[in-house]
Parts: sequence; C-alpha cells; structure tokens
Amino acid sequence: MHDGMMPDFWTSWTATPIVWVLLAVATLAYAVGAIRVGHWPVSRSASWVLAMALFVVSLNSGVASFAHHLFWMHMVVHLLMITVIPLFLVLAQPIRLCSLALGARGGTAVERAMTSSAIRFITAPMFTVPLYTAVLVLTHLTGFQQQMSEHMWIHQSELVLYLVSGYLLLLPLVGDELTGHDYSYAARFVTLLVAMGADTFVGVILMLTSYEIAPAFSASRAGWGAESILNPSAMADQSAAGAIMWWAGDGLMMCLLVFLAWEWIRAEGLGRGRQDSAARHLGKVRPSFLESARRDALGTDSVDVDDDEAALAAYNARLAAMHGKPPTEP
Repeated sequence: MHDGMMPDFWTSWTATPIVWVLLAVATLAYAVGAIRVGHWPVSRSASWVLAMALFVVSLNSGVASFAHHLFWMHMVVHLLMITVIPLFLVLAQPIRLCSLALGARGGTAVERAMTSSAIRFITAPMFTVPLYTAVLVLTHLTGFQQQMSEHMWIHQSELVLYLVSGYLLLLPLVGDELTGHDYSYAARFVTLLVAMGADTFVGVILMLTSYEIAPAFSASRAGWGAESILNPSAMADQSAAGAIMWWAGDGLMMCLLVFLAWEWIRAEGLGRGRQDSAARHLGKVRPSFLESARRDALGTDSVDVDDDEAALAAYNARLAAMHGKPPTEP
C-alpha cells in the first residue's frame, strides 16, 4: 500500500494472468464435460459461469483494488469468497459432472474418492463448522488483518482459505452434489443456523471494538482528502465492516436457509406425491384383481364378500399360473 490520491473505482482494475488461465482451463474442462454428458442442466452451467465472473470481480475489479484500502470493502470480498462463490460452485455440481463425463471407470473412481474416510471427514459438519468459525474469528479479530495488509502472500492465502472453508461447509448442505454424505434436511438446516453464529459474533465484536484492529487500512488512505463512503474515518470503516459481516453475512445465510427450506418442502411434496400415486394405483388394480379371483372361485357374478377362503384359494391359484407353477391342492 502507498499514500496518494484516491484511485478511481471504475478504472482501477488489476490483472492476474495466472488466475485467469486457471479459471479459463477450469471453465473449458467444465464445458467439455457438459457436452460429453449431454442434456446437462443449463442452471448448473449458469451457476458455474456466475462463479467464474464473481472470481474476476473479487480479484480484479475496483472492489478488489479498494479492498486493500477499506476494511468494509475487504469484508465484501470476504463474503463473496466464503459464501457466494462457494454456493454457486456447489450448485454447478462439477464433481457430479466429472463422474459422469469420465465414464464408468472414471466415475467409479470419483465416487470412491468422495466416499473415502478422509473426504467424508473434511466435509462433515463436525469439521467444517469449527473450521468456518475459526477462519472468520482468527482472520478478523486478531492481528491477522494488519499482517495481511503488509504482506501480499498472506492476502492471497487468506482468499484461498475463505474459498476452501466456505466450499467445504456448503458442499453437503445445499443442492444434491455428489458427496459421501446424505444428511436430512433438518440436519442441514441446523448446521447452517449454527454456522451463522460466527458471522454474528465477528460482526458485533468489530462494531463494538474501540480501537483499530488493522491500522494499515486507514494509513493507506493518507492524502485521499475529505471523508466519504470511499474515505471514511478509521473507526467508521471498521464499524461498517462489522455491520456488513453481521447483516450481510447473516442475510446470505438466511437466503440459504430459505432455499434449503424450499428444497425440503419440495422433497416432502414429491415423496407424498409418489406415495399417493402408488396408493391410487393399488386402489384401482388390487380390488378388481381380487374381485375377479372371487368370481373365479364362486363361478358366479354375484359376489359375497364373506367368501374369503374361496377367494384366497383362487388368488393363489392365479399367482401360481402367472409364474408357471401348478396349483397347490388344498
């Protein structure tokens, strides 16, 4: 960071060629896989493209440039990297696409890897929720932000850490990506509620802290002129960062909870629909079949509902005939 005039938000884009190459290669592989599978849902492909676009916004746009000078803008990048981008990556289902595109042998290998004990452990809530909480707390309420502002490699590692921890948390909870878990919707709902507590805690603490946690942010804005939303006082900047973590972080989690509740209701409705359909089918087929059996047993169109033994004998005889077996003598 350096002192000087305030940069222009709309023109202060940066280039990260290595990241762009990685994103391009990943997108090409995704497209090839989708073409090879055929009939891959457009919504999943759209989720992938949106995730890639948000990567560029988070790393190269004016948001990324100002995130080096403003704590609240840095918090926006944090939420994009730890919640929004991981969400769209999970919805894009690249793991399932990979298992389908690689054929039977490759798909089996992918499924075996996802159900391995190691992968199951690092994607289980007992690991991902503490990891998510530790990442948020330790990178915001300690001297980490000051060190990150002074060393670019720490900043880059921080973004990777956010992306990985957010992706691992959401992977078995949202959508139906190929994983080694099959949690109930109730368990998923509770897990997200517990994880949301970390956003609230960090946000509130930042708003209540009476000293600068990372003075490097305000120091980098020396000479920027009058105070404004892009040049706030040090404590106003820190308080705004806490408010964004609290309100926007919890707001994103609430959107995930609503989405999960919709999936839950939809799954319950489909389950009841299948049960009702099966019941209607049995209600139509079974009585007529038993009625025919009773008529066969009695040799008449007049059916007495009390003739159960004769009907049962005829029913067993018909089943035996259907399977090519001789009827059993009573």
